[in-house]
Amino acid sequence: MTTNMGKLDRGARVAVALVLLFLALVSGALGSGVLFYLGIGVAAVFTLTALVGNCPLYSIIGLKTCRDC
Repeated sequence: MTTNMGKLDRGARVAVALVLLFLALVSGALGSGVLFYLGIGVAAVFTLTALVGNCPLYSIIGLKTCRDC
């Protein structure tokens, strides 16, 4: 797998994942199961792609957000 995500993109994904995780935990406390699992799932995908540095969707459409990849 080659890297196709820049540092800013990766940082933004981690930030969005943290927000989604927080919102999922809040919605879980309020009793909404669907929003809880959806938030956890999307946060997990964002975190994984940020850690690996490769977004499968970017690969499919040929997009790269890094300068030197």
